[in-house]
This record gives sequence, C-alpha cells and structure tokens, in this order.
Amino acid sequence: MEQAAQPRTIDALLAQYAESHRNPTNELIHIVCVPVIVFTLLGMLWAINPLVALIVAEGSLWYYAKLSRRFAAGMFVMTTLMLGLLLFMPPMTVLPMSVALFVLAWVGQFIGHKIEGKKPSFFDDLRFLLIGPLFVLGFLYRRLNLAY
Repeated sequence: MEQAAQPRTIDALLAQYAESHRNPTNELIHIVCVPVIVFTLLGMLWAINPLVALIVAEGSLWYYAKLSRRFAAGMFVMTTLMLGLLLFMPPMTVLPMSVALFVLAWVGQFIGHKIEGKKPSFFDDLRFLLIGPLFVLGFLYRRLNLAY
C-alpha cells in the first residue's frame, strides 16, 4: 500500500494558521496589521541599535529559507524595504512611531480574532508569530500567481 506524501512543513503551518483566519474581515485586518507589526518590531529593535534589527531580520530570514526559499526571497525584499525606510526616518521618530503603531496593530489583530471567534494561532505555538507574515505574503503570491 502506497503512503500519501506528507505535506511540506510550510504547507502544514499555513494550513494550521489559516484555520483561525477564515473570516474575510479578519483576513483583511491581518493583511494590514501583520506588516505593520513586522515594521514596528524592526523599528523598536532599530531604536535599540540598527545592528540588533539586522540580526533579528537575518535570523527570521534564515528560518523562512528553511521553510521556503521563495517565501524567504519575498520576505527579504519586504524586510529590506522596511529597514531602508527606518534608515531614512528621523532617528527621534522611530521609537515613538513604532510603539504607537505596534500597539494599534495588535489591537486590530485582537479585534479581528474577536470577529473570527477564534484565538490567535500563536497562543498554541509561538512559531505562528513568524508564520503570520508568510500567510499575508501568500495572498500577494497567489494574486501574482507565484509558487512558494
């Protein structure tokens, strides 16, 4: 008897993440808020020291490359754009802007999950904090008909 092929780790993680992100309003909230959270987290790290932001970004890109090189490439582009924006922002504005938008984006996320009626995935597995950006990037990839 032939055994069915196991799904790739990235496919399994995205499928599990999608279970609590089926409501169109929650999906839209995530499409907006997840990139804001990534940007503002990088901003808070940048405010500590730009090297800290670069090290964390490199670590996350390494994890993404293990899951999907194509997703890692997309996240590399997004991360590079976000770090470039931080580089050109007035240094005194980075931390206050990052903290304010970080809090607002998380409020949005929790409102989305209230609408969805399901708790955020990362309550069960912290890896989903890193999968959220790939879930959002997946929307763009599907729209552009790109494989991941």
